[in-house]
Amino acid sequence: MKTIAISQFKAHALKIIDQIAQDHEAVVITKRGKPLARVVPYVENEPFAEPGQLADTFVFEGDIVSPLGEDLWEACS
Repeated sequence: MKTIAISQFKAHALKIIDQIAQDHEAVVITKRGKPLARVVPYVENEPFAEPGQLADTFVFEGDIVSPLGEDLWEACS
């Protein structure tokens, strides 16, 4: 990831943003050597988690404390 001083970013902001869009590489803006901000390229269809996506994938057992029994253990057969 590239880094650039805030003074350089201020002077060349449009050029730097065009380069970020072209290269798809983020740039960290620093002030006195310390990271201040990160400029990242825009992603059109960034995946995000929707609530309820895993709703039908879990199996709920009634009693999770009681022993399973020997017939359910693969090691016993």
